[in-house]
Amino acid sequence: MDMSGNSFVIQEHHARTLHYDLRLERDGVLKSWAVPKGMPRTAGEKHLAVAVEDHPLEYGTFEGEIAKGEYGAGTVSIWDSGTYETKHWDDEKVEVVLHGRRIDGRYVLVKFLRAGKDNWLLLRGS
Repeated sequence: MDMSGNSFVIQEHHARTLHYDLRLERDGVLKSWAVPKGMPRTAGEKHLAVAVEDHPLEYGTFEGEIAKGEYGAGTVSIWDSGTYETKHWDDEKVEVVLHGRRIDGRYVLVKFLRAGKDNWLLLRGS
């Protein structure tokens, strides 16, 4: 994982249910969202993204098994990784351009307060 301050990783996480963890390096940590249906692939497509606690940068290279009984128990693999450009970042909206092996393009996270304080919508930009 590139530690230049603008790296991202998407981890495929087979826990209680399969989901993907989107992690963006920011302020010395990985800002993280669980994305139950995976990354939107077409412009305008929206998926729920649930903000979870920040993770240490070292977690960005983790692949393997989280033991039963531990938080997030299950198998984790890196689905994609690369760098990103920040277009906008505040408490209500995050807009980035991802440059990965599988994902390349603009993504927007917007707070989805109606659905709960940790819920965001993840949209594929055009």
